[in-house]
Amino acid sequence: MKQTVVLSIRGRQSYAGQEPEVIELVTEGTMEFRNGGWDISYEESELTGLAGVTTTFRVEPGKVILDRKGTLNSQMVFQEGVAHDSLYQMAFGALMITVKATSVFYDIVPDGGVIDLVYNIDIENTEGGVIDYHLDIRAK
Repeated sequence: MKQTVVLSIRGRQSYAGQEPEVIELVTEGTMEFRNGGWDISYEESELTGLAGVTTTFRVEPGKVILDRKGTLNSQMVFQEGVAHDSLYQMAFGALMITVKATSVFYDIVPDGGVIDLVYNIDIENTEGGVIDYHLDIRAK
């Protein structure tokens, strides 16, 4: 059964030689257990620069999948120590990105939970930096 949740999201992007960029967002979303895993979804906004995009974190045993659909389409798979390639499709073109998770942690229960991801990202075979996400999920 799909339920309404409040998501507190904190993203931190660190690139060599630059100050880390931190984005914090509190938004309403949904959470649903289906096919052996959890789907946590929300609508992006102007604040994140991704208005018109639905973001879903799919939590399955041993991995987290970040799926974005709308004005931007991408799917990133996070498994500790495993590199995954994906196409990052935007209105003006597409980029090949590679993500390699150094830490994947989640603890999801029916009334909420947490997801923590730390990963390296390469964009078109060029080192892009380190990103960490923290999601706090609470039933509304």
